[in-house]
Amino acid sequence: MLSIIVFLPLAAALLLLGWPRPPGRAVTWVWIAVSAADLALVVLAWLRYDGGPGVTGGFGFEQQLPWIPGAGSSYHVGVDGLSLPLVALTAVLFLACAVHGLGEDRNRRSYAALFLFLQTVCTGLFVSLDLILFFVFFDLSIVGMYFVIAGWGHAHAARAALKFFLYTFLGSLALLLGFIGLYVGSDPHTFDMVELARTTPLDGRPVFGGLVLLAIFVGLAVKTPTFPFHTWLPPAHTEAPAAGSAILAGVLLKMGTFGFVRIAMPILPEAWRTWAWLIVVVGVVSVLWGALVALAQTSFKRLVAYTSVNHMGYVILALGAAGMLGGDAAGRTVAVTGAVTQMVSHGLITGALFLLTGVMWDRRKTYEMAEYGGLAGPAPRFAALLALAAFASLGLPGFSGFIAEFQIFAGSLGPAPVATVLAVLGILVTAGLFLWALQRILLGDRGGARERGGRGFADLRGHETAAIAPLMGLAILIGLLPAWLLDVIEPAAQTVVELLTP
Repeated sequence: MLSIIVFLPLAAALLLLGWPRPPGRAVTWVWIAVSAADLALVVLAWLRYDGGPGVTGGFGFEQQLPWIPGAGSSYHVGVDGLSLPLVALTAVLFLACAVHGLGEDRNRRSYAALFLFLQTVCTGLFVSLDLILFFVFFDLSIVGMYFVIAGWGHAHAARAALKFFLYTFLGSLALLLGFIGLYVGSDPHTFDMVELARTTPLDGRPVFGGLVLLAIFVGLAVKTPTFPFHTWLPPAHTEAPAAGSAILAGVLLKMGTFGFVRIAMPILPEAWRTWAWLIVVVGVVSVLWGALVALAQTSFKRLVAYTSVNHMGYVILALGAAGMLGGDAAGRTVAVTGAVTQMVSHGLITGALFLLTGVMWDRRKTYEMAEYGGLAGPAPRFAALLALAAFASLGLPGFSGFIAEFQIFAGSLGPAPVATVLAVLGILVTAGLFLWALQRILLGDRGGARERGGRGFADLRGHETAAIAPLMGLAILIGLLPAWLLDVIEPAAQTVVELLTP
């Protein structure tokens, strides 16, 4: 089941590349059909998932085949409460980007094939239960996104794509060193995540364990990204096409945070507990830095990009707090559950925001907020969805962001009270910056802005609404009825916390 979900998009990509002279939009409709079929399979898998604890065993749809037996590596895949929500998020976002792709007319075949390739890579990473398999998908995601930015980006796309590639590729090398350290430290040697989580081979070896955690943390922190490894993110987002930014923020950033809960925390519990205070500090600094720098932006797309640093900071705070023993296990389980929920919530909301920035670029070829004003009148659908996405991003009750952040703060307050209180300030700054942005874009005087833009601002077209509205619908569904998601996440989150408890 999982192998079909993972490799169906790749098979479609190869089919498209081998299709001689496909007519017009037919390529995009094939892309939409394949992404819709993949999402249907994910929904079927969700309905059939039995809710096992995962992490150290009890995975759904588990499959293991020999791959590199001499090195202790196998094709080992499966899903639990940590990965199944992210697999579903991946399928939803890629379908939204496929629908949004109806408006893309530059080299449609290569564009669709690249996104289908990326869908296979992203889904494959979230279901991987082998470190080498995880690393292969991790590295291939860098390659795919590099070509998306360089091939379909804006004026400075080549430079931004190169910076993105170099930063994240260096991070992946650090990650590989950490994986090799885990292999060397295990007995018998293995790259299997489930076996490593069962045996925790580096417990009782604080220096070795600390160095391995450092390598893995740096590799994943660059991808997340956290402060101070975030400097590749704003130019990559600014120059990327809208769909590329939606996938970069909505899915690729989650590879880093997912790596923490799948690899670092369960396999290196002693090292994670030892350095949890520093991880909490990194999380809080990311929260405040991301929000304050976003407040200073004049480009709406750069503003949204910096809020990703802020929102991922909440995830790091929660995961760090889960490793501190100042609170009870139930509270720390709530923190981990909130972190995974935040990954899903951020993917939906920020994906919608970046697709909306694509509408701004399509109409005026600029992201500068000074070039807009009073758009609520001529573009009511755009204004409504932008307002919904902004309110969801700042954590207003009724949206998924509130559910996630409430759990993060509730679970982190016991182990890390001072850090949690400081992180709450990030919500205030985020609220201020989004309200300020909405006032400038939607409620200001549009006379001068319209004149500078050179033409009127057309409202959302059908394919744009069809791509963005379902993302906000899911964010509202999770905000109002979260139990169906939390019931899947909590058993696996509880297993992670049990592994962290000495």
